[in-house]
Amino acid sequence: MYAVIVTGGKQYRVMQGETLKVEKIDLEEGKSFEIDKVLMLGDGDKVKVGAPTVDGAKVTATVKSHGRLDKVRIVKFRRRKHHRKQMGHRQYFTEIEITGIAG
Repeated sequence: MYAVIVTGGKQYRVMQGETLKVEKIDLEEGKSFEIDKVLMLGDGDKVKVGAPTVDGAKVTATVKSHGRLDKVRIVKFRRRKHHRKQMGHRQYFTEIEITGIAG
């Protein structure tokens, strides 16, 4: 069984036992939580599509760790203008493990 969920403004296709990195969630490591924004549920040939979400569907997950991704470098350069600007950004993430899908 798989589900398509929304968290942090992004959509993810998840299955039970899978781990993934999502936008930062303010929970301690080891805590369990539920995601109720489930857009689609699939089980082999049967597919349930929500409008916009599937009623009564929930995905439970556990927080495994927190961290920061690799630095993304931004360089702005204008030739012949004596202009060069460098910036960088490291995004925070939360690694979660999907423990259950109920629909």
